[in-house]
Amino acid sequence: MLEEKTAGEKFQRLVDILSALRGPGGCPWDREQDEKSIAGYFLEEVYEAVDALDRGEPAALAEELGDVLMEVVFLARIYREKEAFSVADALDGINAKMMRRHPHVFGGEKIDSSRRVLEAWVQQKKTEKKRASPFEGLPASAPALLAALQIGQRAAQTGFDWPKVEDALAKAGEELREIAEAVVQGDPAAVEEEIGDGLFALANAARLLKVNPEIALRRALDKFIVRFTAMQKEFEARGQELDKASPDEMDAVWNQIKKKPRF
Repeated sequence: MLEEKTAGEKFQRLVDILSALRGPGGCPWDREQDEKSIAGYFLEEVYEAVDALDRGEPAALAEELGDVLMEVVFLARIYREKEAFSVADALDGINAKMMRRHPHVFGGEKIDSSRRVLEAWVQQKKTEKKRASPFEGLPASAPALLAALQIGQRAAQTGFDWPKVEDALAKAGEELREIAEAVVQGDPAAVEEEIGDGLFALANAARLLKVNPEIALRRALDKFIVRFTAMQKEFEARGQELDKASPDEMDAVWNQIKKKPRF
């Protein structure tokens, strides 16, 4: 496609723009930023891109991906100024890695299934990283549910995993019962520990069901906000303040809202 043929020129244009913004006579705000401040914006843009993807809005996603690329180039520019690496170095690295980890496409190997592709990828990664533990390299800043997914994946790569998803679901049910037992015992530390175990068990079950628990929870939160807002508007239409409604009244309206297709 024409867009793909000109992507390199447009990417270079973005690199040049960031160079001008950070250079002498550039933008004061851009010149004041450092890697820590841009890291926050980078995460924000990634979440906004995922949100646009989840909403199924291609135009919004294209815009958000552009913002993500801008933050990537911004970070690379900062490290170029530190004489650590350039955006070209980052591109060289990922290009080489993608070719190295797809020998069935760019080399002479024959792999006939996606399962075998994944196995080969994992083995190649082990060879490259030479990690003493499968959990080395996990990002410390990752949200806990995402980290739970990644830890479960790393453990599964060693063969330590539930044989069936039903076993993982049973474990999640067991952990929920242990939470209830800890509550009855009145031990706050035990309650916290069991809730953590329960969340991890659910994350493992989600992994085996090929569901990203971080995304699933975010969708559940979005759904809750939409339903809660609708409930609030319903009480306002009745001339009643939400915080003055009884739990039974709230529950009745909530259940009505849940039955509506768009909720």
